[in-house]
Amino acid sequence: MPALAPLAAFLDATLNIAGIPDYPNAVNGIQVANTGDIRRVATAVDFSSETVAGAVSAGAGLLIVHHGMFWGGVQPIVGARRQRLHALLSSDVAVYSAHLPLDVHSTLGNNALLAKRLGLEPSSGFAKYGSIDVGLSGASDVPTNVLAARAQQVANESGGSLVATRFEPDRITRHWGLCTGAGADSSTLREAAERGLDTLIVGEGPHHTAVEARELGIVILYVGHYASETLGVRALGEVLAAHFGMTSIFIDVPTGL
Repeated sequence: MPALAPLAAFLDATLNIAGIPDYPNAVNGIQVANTGDIRRVATAVDFSSETVAGAVSAGAGLLIVHHGMFWGGVQPIVGARRQRLHALLSSDVAVYSAHLPLDVHSTLGNNALLAKRLGLEPSSGFAKYGSIDVGLSGASDVPTNVLAARAQQVANESGGSLVATRFEPDRITRHWGLCTGAGADSSTLREAAERGLDTLIVGEGPHHTAVEARELGIVILYVGHYASETLGVRALGEVLAAHFGMTSIFIDVPTGL
């Protein structure tokens, strides 16, 4: 069974960790190292006490997460934070995090996989962050209520529920934009309006985005932050396990958002 170094090298190269900009607290790559071989990999959307416990219980030597250990910034290692770290070290479990590099990947990314699940064919990027497009966009000819039903199914799989701004029953989605996670904000709405998009598919967004969208004639489908970002880590774990002859398990801890 492999040690951490070749696994991390494979992940770094696959996701282009060094080449994708990200928020400072993302700290993409290895966040905690282990010392032994790794026979099983666990994946999860978030680093938390529950996902750490799930990885330990499953006998995983590596936990891959989308939102890593340092998402909340620099904090004292006390209470639950100390307990999580102790559980990792005492069970020799490594942690690897991939945020925007996983969002933007062309085949394993959250956006690419959600577009595929919704039956949408991307033709360009969307949701600019620095030098990259985090999301995707394209043209379609699908009734918006059909698209909403597909999005509802994705939400249901994580115990969530689709939230959609109002639209007419016979409405057709012609030009769409998609950005998983916290994909709806004023900047993405401005970009959508400038590009003539009529429908946005996102994980979540603040209340004012629903109001702004109505003013702009844009429908937003809020799939759920958690639901929209389960796809990438699952796929990444499966690819890693297959490449190195291991097994992979997804630790499902829905947030309700």
